[in-house]
Amino acid sequence: MLKELGKRLSSIKAHIIFKNPIAKEKKRRRSRSRRRRRRQQQTETQIPIQTTSSSARPPPSIPPIPASISSTTMTHRHDGHKPFLFPGIQSTVLPDPSPLFSPQLLSSPLPTNSFFQNFALKNGDQPEYIHPYLIKSSSSSLSLSFPPASPPLPSSTKPSSPTSPSPPPPPRTLTLNPTSSPPSTTSASPSTSSPPPSAASSSAGALRHRLHPRLLPRGPLHRHHPRLPLRRPQRLLHQAQVRAQQRPDLPLLLLRPAPPRPLRGLPPHRPAFSGVVRLAFLPDPSYEPVLDRFSSCYPVSGAASLARPFCVEYNWAKEGWGELLLLAHPLHLRLLDRACGVTVLEDFKYRSIDGDLVGVVADSWVLRTDPVSPTWHSMKGVSEDGFAEIASALCKDADGLCSAPIATTSSYFYGKAVARAARLALIAEEVGFPDVIPAVRQFLKASVTPWLDGSFGGNAFLYDHKWGGLVTKQGSVDSGADFGFGIFNDHHYHLGYFIYAIAVLSKLDPSWGRKYMSHAYSMVADFMTLSRKQDASYARLRCFDLWKLHSWAGGLTEFADGRNQESMSEAVNAYYSAALLGLSFGDTHLVAIGSTLAAFEILAAQTWWHVREGEGMYEDDFSRENRVVGVLWANKRDSGLWFAPPSGRNAGWVFRSYRCCRLLRFCSKTSRS
Repeated sequence: MLKELGKRLSSIKAHIIFKNPIAKEKKRRRSRSRRRRRRQQQTETQIPIQTTSSSARPPPSIPPIPASISSTTMTHRHDGHKPFLFPGIQSTVLPDPSPLFSPQLLSSPLPTNSFFQNFALKNGDQPEYIHPYLIKSSSSSLSLSFPPASPPLPSSTKPSSPTSPSPPPPPRTLTLNPTSSPPSTTSASPSTSSPPPSAASSSAGALRHRLHPRLLPRGPLHRHHPRLPLRRPQRLLHQAQVRAQQRPDLPLLLLRPAPPRPLRGLPPHRPAFSGVVRLAFLPDPSYEPVLDRFSSCYPVSGAASLARPFCVEYNWAKEGWGELLLLAHPLHLRLLDRACGVTVLEDFKYRSIDGDLVGVVADSWVLRTDPVSPTWHSMKGVSEDGFAEIASALCKDADGLCSAPIATTSSYFYGKAVARAARLALIAEEVGFPDVIPAVRQFLKASVTPWLDGSFGGNAFLYDHKWGGLVTKQGSVDSGADFGFGIFNDHHYHLGYFIYAIAVLSKLDPSWGRKYMSHAYSMVADFMTLSRKQDASYARLRCFDLWKLHSWAGGLTEFADGRNQESMSEAVNAYYSAALLGLSFGDTHLVAIGSTLAAFEILAAQTWWHVREGEGMYEDDFSRENRVVGVLWANKRDSGLWFAPPSGRNAGWVFRSYRCCRLLRFCSKTSRS
């Protein structure tokens, strides 16, 4: 009987807990509340629109940036699904990967703006500037040059009077040729010392480091380390051992961290050397004790990581004993965290085209920059006095969208057109004039969607499996189409405009954004992938240089002056747009990486593109004539642009394009760059 009573009490208790309608309703409410919070986290909250009676307000807050950045950020994988790739294409203009790449690397995406780019293109015999030396490779020799900076002559003729500018000094070059001649130094007259000028460099407004492509013997090295014992006669060491009086202007120091080890089994007439030989240019005799002190420790590999927002970390693997001495460029020194166990040798400097390179003793560096917060609207707000005028202009511009659809099929100009339209919607939000937003939203959907779903007849984004990256339909058959997009030129410029438009449209129409989210992330991944995995679809950080801390735009084009970038403002826009896309989708990691790269790009622009007379970054002649760099090359600074050579820049339209190119992409981030 007691057992039966216990069963009944349990049944009553269960009924009270689980069958009570009030409890069920509370449970339903809690479940609905949880689902609502999840939806709010997935969709960006709409920013309230100002009314004309409200005062200008500060920019809206953004989601908190994570304390760390995942190494898999921007692998364009979401929720475990297979990553989206645009349709594949077999390009007829892309070169085959160079034999420089090992067969094991060919199954992975290959870099298209790397520091060794010239070595991997065509014959691989164009030089590369690797601080502080200019390095040139050929089939039988390797040349290293420490070139002086020199502004070119103002005309193609030689100076004819004593008052004309003096010719630039010859470069100091060491050539190591293991098969024929001994090491030699070179010099040449100004009329033969420079490589053929590129399309953007044939003017007096350029500053370059010169290298004579033909090597002429002028005697062996000037000096060697006095304590270097030689156990085997070997051509390189033997020539380095000879003290030559013919070239007192070429102070070279030979350092050897470890004694040489002879290799066995080789004929007596071919003595071999196994070991490490270090050569250093000695611009000042006082540097010799410093070089001697750190000669026994040398780097064998290095890695740069973006593990935390607004921070870059360098780590080197080293061999030998003692501490590691490296050179830092001016932006490194500005951002270097000196509390992380580094020693800066302020008086140990090497001159370079990027400014003084200063010695830093450490095997790891940490660079930090101030945070940059991406915002949809202007950072300082808009005065109410201009609201009416802005609203009137918005009406005219919105009407123009309906009456004049985009006519071009160029990926660059089409991207600029949709980005301009997207900007109208954000301006309308900021000044409290929502009437034009529906028209802009409809225009963006009609204009952007065909590029994503492949229905745009004139052009398309396609995927090249050979190098691992996006190309355009036109660019896959014509290397000059779309400004070279098909050979990986200017990728961040073109895609940055599209990503900006997609970010704004996803904010205005979240359902559209969710539908095309994978397409957008694939476009971002083309130039912002962080993954090092072999199965990644895109190369790691295609354009951004983690050493120089800015982007390069040249792609797979061989240039005698190395890599180049013209429009740093469009580079800033690319990373800023990616951060906005992260805001649209609530992706704090994408916000973090986009903001971090934009912050470094802005600082690099201020360091190398902005010219300040008397600062000492560039030679006096160049600084006196220029206030901004037109095209920044690895080994040259040009005052001209690709489409506006400086020879005619006094003409009105050329002058305007020359200056305004530095300001392309007027948006809320412009005030910071």
